[in-house]
Amino acid sequence: MAAIVYQHDKRIGVTYAYESISYWDKEKQQSRAKRTLIGRVDPGTGDIVPTDGRGRKRRKAGTKPEVPKKGPVPSIQTARTFYGATYLLDAIGEKLGITADLKECFPQTYRQILSIAYYLILEDNNPLYRFEKWGSLHKHPYGKNITSQRSSEIFASITEEAKNQFFRLQGKRQLEREYWAYDITSISSYSEHLRQVQYGKNKEGDRLAQLNLALVFGETSNLPFYYRKLAGNIPDSKTVKNLLADLDVLGFSRVKLVMDRGFYSKDNINALFKEHLKFLISTRMNLTFIRQELDPIYDEFRTFDHYSEKYELYHRTVQTKWDYSQYRPYKGDTLAEKRRIYVHYYYNIDRAAEEEKALDRKLIKLCQELETGQRTPEHEKLYQKYFRTKTTPKRGTVVTVKEEAVREAKRYFGFFALLTNETMDAITALELYRNKDVVEKAFGNLKERLNMRRTLVSSEQSLDGKLFVEFVALIYLSYIKKQMQGTDLFKYYTMRGALDKLDVIECFEEPGRKLRVGELLGKQRDIYTSSGVAPPSPL
Repeated sequence: MAAIVYQHDKRIGVTYAYESISYWDKEKQQSRAKRTLIGRVDPGTGDIVPTDGRGRKRRKAGTKPEVPKKGPVPSIQTARTFYGATYLLDAIGEKLGITADLKECFPQTYRQILSIAYYLILEDNNPLYRFEKWGSLHKHPYGKNITSQRSSEIFASITEEAKNQFFRLQGKRQLEREYWAYDITSISSYSEHLRQVQYGKNKEGDRLAQLNLALVFGETSNLPFYYRKLAGNIPDSKTVKNLLADLDVLGFSRVKLVMDRGFYSKDNINALFKEHLKFLISTRMNLTFIRQELDPIYDEFRTFDHYSEKYELYHRTVQTKWDYSQYRPYKGDTLAEKRRIYVHYYYNIDRAAEEEKALDRKLIKLCQELETGQRTPEHEKLYQKYFRTKTTPKRGTVVTVKEEAVREAKRYFGFFALLTNETMDAITALELYRNKDVVEKAFGNLKERLNMRRTLVSSEQSLDGKLFVEFVALIYLSYIKKQMQGTDLFKYYTMRGALDKLDVIECFEEPGRKLRVGELLGKQRDIYTSSGVAPPSPL
């Protein structure tokens, strides 16, 4: 005899339906029942929704499966949670395609990735083991707790192939023809088990071993779309060729890069020319090539018609030729030819004065060291460069300055230069280069708000996965920051203050009913609209 039996699971608030068939157990000489799960009960309609595939087997041949209706997923339990800030992140994720791209690349775990990213944004500096408390109080994409063990499993499941696909999808959403800023930061670590944690030039002065993290940002969109983890002892200039190879693999063969002088080398410029890429890069003034092009215009450099009141500096542009070379293994020779290039020079009087005072103070100290006989081994090259010494029994050590060497050193104080292969005026180039600080500010967000000042993982897989989720969170933060800057919202709030202002908005969920959002204040509506997001609709 068959019957339908219902059983309610109090832990998750779901009622399940079972088919119960009674039969006589001859061995035990008693009536028994065999239960088979049919599905769960829809709280709104009371219908049994198949959960294990049996409903599909019983469907009549030729009939089409029911297509679920679009719209919010009905709640299966009564709940009151905070929703204002996560609603903002939901809307941004839809607008930037983050949610869609993550779903395509990580179909099984994209909701968990989003929830962890939301937590990192809204609970900056809090470790992941505190997710349970936050998750129980907030409405978020996954809707369930993510334990520390589970988050480690999620991080370990993020593959390089899936990450690259996400970079491709996000990169295609960037504005075309914009410059991409490229820079590297160091992340200190106490770990002794991560292979790429090495001692190198730490950009924050830490004495710890470190990882290096390279980021590519769109200068117009102000959004990141690519990153790469590097060993801590690799110089910046050694990373450009691999960056170009990675961008080519991702399908971005025609890009424009803006970089600081740490990336300058003859090999890198040749590589950029070889790939036919546009670039804007800062260079050192002590390069012979840069000084040779400046010397012919040096004396008449500071004229009023080449002065920028906005930036308070003088500027000139020189069109010249780059000695391009390319080894061709298929021919066994080296191609050598001239390529057109532009050098933009800038002179800042205040900067020149500060540099001159700094050198004079240094020379005074060096002179005192020589006269007193308290020489410092590290300064020997400077002694030889700037001073002559003569010791006599009567007068002791007499020190004289090499005036020509001092004049030569001061000649280029206050100057800096940018190198590019794209036609533009000096001020346009300067503005493009200064926009590069979007990457430096992003590094600040990554380390401060996203708790990455120290790596807190011990395995390579967990580190790679956590870096990716941190990167996803950085896209949201970068978007919010750009919107706040564009609408002067920073006059009234910090980013944390704006998010906290929204985080108090509640939502109410009941089975079979539409999600209700609590009261919204005018200032909260302003934050949504300033962020380019329509406010949620309260009752």
